Amino acid sequence: MTKILFFGRLRDAAGLAELSCCLPQSLRTVAEVRQWLGARDPNLGQALAAPGVRVAVDQTFCASEQACAAGAQEIAFMSPLSGG
Repeated sequence: MTKILFFGRLRDAAGLAELSCCLPQSLRTVAEVRQWLGARDPNLGQALAAPGVRVAVDQTFCASEQACAAGAQEIAFMSPLSGG
């Protein structure tokens, strides 16, 4: 079971802060997880595709091409911060 966390405006787009699910074994990268989530919820998919969205797998920031181990305990999606 993987815990998927959404922060900031991504939480609003997802309609929840946390989702626990079993990811399909076919998902190999962070980009594929984004696509899978977007196929489930197009509004969330659009928000996840926005520039500046950062991802951490098991509390380590990573790039979209990064392998997302099948045993990942947590994947967190964070919207960009804005200063003011």
